[in-house]
This record gives sequence, C-alpha cells and structure tokens, in this order.
Amino acid sequence: MKTRMRPSVFMMDLLATVPYYTAYLSQALLNHSVSLTVGSISYYLDPSCFAARGISLNPGLSDRVGKLNLSRTPRRIFKLFEAMLNILVLAVRFLVHCPDVIHVQYLPMLRWSLPFDLWLVRFARVRGAKIILTIHDLLPHDTAELHKTLFKSLYQSVDAIICHSAIVKDRLVAEFGVAPSDISVIPHGPFFYDLPVADPLIHTTAGSPLIVLWQGIVFPYKGVDLLLDAWQQVEASGISAELHIVGTGAPELLDTLHAQVNTLSLQRVMMDFRFISPEELIVRYRSADIVVYPYRAITTSGALATGLALGKAIVASDLPVFRELLLDRENALLVDPADRDQLANALVTLLKDSTMRDRFAARISALDFGDASWRSIAACTAKVYDDVCGLSQRSEEPCR
Repeated sequence: MKTRMRPSVFMMDLLATVPYYTAYLSQALLNHSVSLTVGSISYYLDPSCFAARGISLNPGLSDRVGKLNLSRTPRRIFKLFEAMLNILVLAVRFLVHCPDVIHVQYLPMLRWSLPFDLWLVRFARVRGAKIILTIHDLLPHDTAELHKTLFKSLYQSVDAIICHSAIVKDRLVAEFGVAPSDISVIPHGPFFYDLPVADPLIHTTAGSPLIVLWQGIVFPYKGVDLLLDAWQQVEASGISAELHIVGTGAPELLDTLHAQVNTLSLQRVMMDFRFISPEELIVRYRSADIVVYPYRAITTSGALATGLALGKAIVASDLPVFRELLLDRENALLVDPADRDQLANALVTLLKDSTMRDRFAARISALDFGDASWRSIAACTAKVYDDVCGLSQRSEEPCR
C-alpha cells in the first residue's frame, strides 16, 4: 500500500465528454490542494473551457483536434486517432509511474468493439492504481437495457463509485449488485454561476412576453416533444409568453422538433439549435422567467444544477432525482413526466402568478448552490481518494 499523504490523482475524461463538469470539479479539487493531473483534450465547442478556470490539460501527447475548426465527421475521425495515440502514451507513462488514483468521468469507447479507454483503466489497476468512477448516466441514453450487462461488470470492477443521488445509489445496489460501502453520493455542482452578469437581458421592457426556457442537449428522454405538445395549450390560454428551446442535438431529432412545431401551428416558440457560449447561456437563464425540465427519466442534470445556482422558478418532471432538491409547490412545480396536460397546467399556473415565481426563485436561491457547493464537493471527493488509498481523513466537511 502506498503511504504518501496526498494521493496523486489522474482525472480521466479523455474525449472531453463532460468538459464543464470535469473543469469545475478539477478547479475545486486544485483549490482543495489535491495533487491532480487533468487527462482531457480541449472541448471543441469551447476551447477555453479549462484554461479559463486555471487548468492545464495533460491527455497524454496530443491536444490539437479540439482546437481545430473541423466539420463533424473529420473531427470524430481525428479525435479517435488522437485518443488512441494519447492512450498509448499514457499506458507507457503509467508503466513507468502510475498515479495513486484514476478518477474516471466517462468511458465513451466502452460500447465499441475495441474499448481502448477501458483497457487503459484496467492496465492502470494492474499497475496499482485505485479506480474511482463517477456515474453521470447509469446506462447510455435511450438504449434501454441493451448494455446493462456490460455496465454491471464495469460497476463491480472499480474500487469506488461516485454518483449524484441517493436514488442512483439504491439502483446501483439493487440492479447492478454494487456494495453500498463502495458508493459515495456527492451532489452534482452547478455551471456558469460564476460568470459575470451580461447586459442587456433579452427582455427588459414592461409588457414583454414572459420567457420559458428549455436548455440542453436534445435527447428523446428529455421530453422536448412533450413540452411542445403542452405549449400548444399554453398558447391557447392567451398568456403573453414565449418558449425558448436552446441547445444542440442530433440533426434528425432537431428536424423532428421543427416539424412538430409546424404541425402544431405553434407561434411563440423560438428554437436556437447551436452551441451557446457560457456567457450567452447565462444571459438566457437570467432572462428566463421559468426554466422547464420535462424529462422522462434522469440520472443527474447539469442543466438543473445551473437553474438552481441562478435561482430560477422551475417546472420539472416528478422524478426521484428531482425530488431530492425540488419540493412540489414549495420551491417548484412537479408534474407527471408522461402527462402533457399537467405540464401545460403547471406552466400556465406559474406564468400567471408572479408572486409564486418570485417565491420559488427566492427559495431556490436560498439553497446557495454555487461556490459553497463545489467546496463541499471537492472535500467529499478528496475523502473518497483518501479512503480508497487507506489514508487518514483530511476533511470532515459534510457533503450536501
């Protein structure tokens, strides 16, 4: 067993799959004096994502593809070759000197016939590293249980798991056979709350339509189609409001949503399908009167964390993960994730009642979901590092 008092940690997100989470967590851990190397490439949509937070990247050998202006197919091909080169270099590096801990954020190659990233993790474990896995999604989105056996094997083979919800922990134990003692529940932190307020906001004059915002990467499980169905009833109510759908996604899904808007003859839906810079995203959030999360299922949500950090009035699906932070009619309105009528009624109710919106926003703001969250997250994560290495505790600060 290694005896160093501060474990060396390699934060592994080789393809920048969850870049903002990796960046904010890494920043918090460095501020917590963790000995950390960040193994990620630059995020192609926001190359300054890491540097803006004082983080140097060390993915192996190459970090060039994410900085190039390439179309989708060439970028994916070059990213794959760059990743394979980086994995090879990291394997040699781990052969000479392996970190005490490999903290895996994502293994995007796991579903491939040649999961090079998983092989690297297994090699590091043979070399003596402890493997910690953060679970952002229990199973890949919209694949049902196709890969459950594969992920069950992964979850049972690591030294510790970090998840963001007690509900997810319960599922890991019940469905995937993971020992409860191997799982730490550490909340998901917020993004972009630390950026300066940009002016002017989107709507600033009296009489402007109220704004309902949906933001994120479009997947079927996120319920945008249900939201559009519900919005037809909101428009029929005569309320002066606009629905803004902002984000990215697979072109075929975006085309389907455009077609749905036309089929429903919706007049007050603004769809902006492109990458939105963090600075512009903050403007969108701060301009919104309501933020909506009509998800059909969820493991965790960075978008919700951002809405919480910015103190927004929220309408969300009544799902176990959401209920850990949102209380129906106390700080949000929760609705059946399959009921468009409930969703429409909740939106109409909150749009009509400015006092309720203000009350919800104030109670969400009181959660203090900002810097304090990340400090607590870093302390809890560092404790997991210490625990798997058998070292004394460095922090008794509770997770929240």
